[in-house]
Amino acid sequence: MIRFEKVSKAYVSGTYAVRSLDLEIEQGELIVLVGPSGCGKTTTLKMINRLIEPDSGQIFIKGRNIQEINPAILRRQIGYVIQQIGLFPHMTIAQNVGLVMKLLGKSPREREKRVNELLEMVGFDPEVYRNRYPRELSGGQQQRIGVLRALAADPEIILMDEPFGALDPITREQLQDELKSLQNNLRKTIVFVTHDMDEAIKLADRIVVMREGKVVQIGTPEELLRNPADDFVRDFIGKKRLFRNPEEVFIGDIMLEKPVTGNMEMGAAEAFQRMQKHQVNSLLIVDERGALKGILTARGVQKAIQAASRQKASELMEPVAETVCPEETVLTATAIMARSKYGLLPVVDEQGLLKGLLTNASMINTLVDVLWPVEDNGTGEEGKNGASNLVEFMDNVS
Repeated sequence: MIRFEKVSKAYVSGTYAVRSLDLEIEQGELIVLVGPSGCGKTTTLKMINRLIEPDSGQIFIKGRNIQEINPAILRRQIGYVIQQIGLFPHMTIAQNVGLVMKLLGKSPREREKRVNELLEMVGFDPEVYRNRYPRELSGGQQQRIGVLRALAADPEIILMDEPFGALDPITREQLQDELKSLQNNLRKTIVFVTHDMDEAIKLADRIVVMREGKVVQIGTPEELLRNPADDFVRDFIGKKRLFRNPEEVFIGDIMLEKPVTGNMEMGAAEAFQRMQKHQVNSLLIVDERGALKGILTARGVQKAIQAASRQKASELMEPVAETVCPEETVLTATAIMARSKYGLLPVVDEQGLLKGLLTNASMINTLVDVLWPVEDNGTGEEGKNGASNLVEFMDNVS
């Protein structure tokens, strides 16, 4: 669908934004370009619609060199969504969404029908939103309209340059979900730029990792997470995202780093309030140095309250039978956790200082999501999922 052949772009200073790029993007693919600032991902994106012209090399769309296409005509055939949204404030939502269709000579009736279809696609009542202006919408709603405008003329290709980067995390996640849903239905060829690896993993069919104008690695999210090409890719992905063998996953990588704790002097009422506030059923009791001294359970607190006892945590707590160190592997933790009566496992350093906590829930989530994601069995159907593999693993270690 889109093919780069030895494409380069340099600044006046001689520094390359993109250097000798070879890249092929398949039809209907959502490909994500990621990398640190200045790696060339946005320059690569903008060369597709000729907002930036390459210094050398060639770019083809469906086999045709884009240099043979008038830039204005080319851009009307490609949807474009940017972080700043770019809605025209003096135009209504209907006028903004239908703008490209108007430039392409579509009739008012065609534009109205298409705008209504698109608004309904993202849950906007056309009667309510058609005649509103951008200033009357929230940031997330405006960004939805920006995406709809890119879809309005039904282009085969859509370019998205960090479209959700300025939004709050909740709205951003909602729009990511909506984009995935739209892509499942429409199967557009989408080139998406982001610096957020989590966003790339969530959205991409394939990820292109770039550095200093060059492609470092291309692959599906699973391929990158399992086999990063080098230390740069490994560091950019982040060690907590990598799929690894159980022997290579360390407790320090997956532990909860700020467990809920209590001090030796607190009474039962204070302990009960802290458990309620943090929605936990036990507290790890530490001394003034942060050294782990025991565990205070909800049952022990409840008994003390019912008995109107004035005992302190130091008297109510139970000893912690087993702990683990951050440097030990998940294999060790899994075997110990199976014996724990509390369903949790404190993590301490060599001096006995509390460093984190493992719970049954965090262990299972990590093992399912990090070690054994859903696999493709090669038949086009999903094979064993994480839960099935986890059952086998637990059988082996218990």
